[in-house]
Amino acid sequence: MSFLISLLVPVVAVLALLAMSVRVVKQYERGVVYRFGRVLREPLRPGLTLIVPFVDRLQKVNMQIVTMPVPAQDGITRDNVTVRVDAVVYFRVLDPIRAAVDVQDYLSAIGQVAQTSLRSIIGKSDLDDLLCDREQLNQGMELMIDSPAEGWGVHIERVEVKDVALPESMKRSMSRQAEAERERRARVITADGELQASQQLAQAGEVMAEHPAALQLRLLQTVVEVAAERNSTLVLPFPVELLRFLERTTPGEPTETAAGPTTAAPIEEDAPEPSVMPRPAAARLVAPRVPLADVARDRALGVMPGQCG
Repeated sequence: MSFLISLLVPVVAVLALLAMSVRVVKQYERGVVYRFGRVLREPLRPGLTLIVPFVDRLQKVNMQIVTMPVPAQDGITRDNVTVRVDAVVYFRVLDPIRAAVDVQDYLSAIGQVAQTSLRSIIGKSDLDDLLCDREQLNQGMELMIDSPAEGWGVHIERVEVKDVALPESMKRSMSRQAEAERERRARVITADGELQASQQLAQAGEVMAEHPAALQLRLLQTVVEVAAERNSTLVLPFPVELLRFLERTTPGEPTETAAGPTTAAPIEEDAPEPSVMPRPAAARLVAPRVPLADVARDRALGVMPGQCG
């Protein structure tokens, strides 16, 4: 019995030492071994590995890409606008020995550098750059963080500005600015349309002035368009140009004199004043003209021209 006990004690001790020396390093990890406080040159590869119990100490370093949200930072832009900006940093460890030895906590160090760089970017940028030109800001912030991170064995993959929070007063001002800009564009477009329409109307007026019949045809076309609506009342516009055209084509009205109606003849300014000569009364008599409106009225009443009403 004592023999079995004496045999089992060394076996249990060996198994305990073996359990203390066996370590498993995952695929996305690297093992940094400290032997008597000094780090070994080469990190342990993934898989099953052995270390010396009570002599070696193993520290595992994650080699995956880490997504670190940067807390929102309040700052004042270069054009004196108060904003609140937050971002996201993507990084991974390239040298596990330097990440474990050269910096106490590389995660905390990267977070502090990211916050400081974000504040610096806010102070160097305008509000329009924060809202529109984020790609350039991301690249600038990535360079600012990557410079100290290289000494820690960490590589910055990407930096993204996630959100820019503006004060309510600034939001209202920007909305008023956008509304005024759209109203200005609408007025410019309306004025441009009026200018083009006036040019086309001027050309149409010139054509109608050369061909007066075109004005009458246009009037008839307007009447046809209005009559197509089946209205009980038809309003017929009568343009002034048509009256002037009729006035030009109608001969002059006779002038009333003491002896009777006569036709007024134009007098030239440079012509000599004619001598007053008596003329027979029969030569000065001209048949009076009957207006067209009176003729139409007489026909409607059934009175023939020349009869007394």
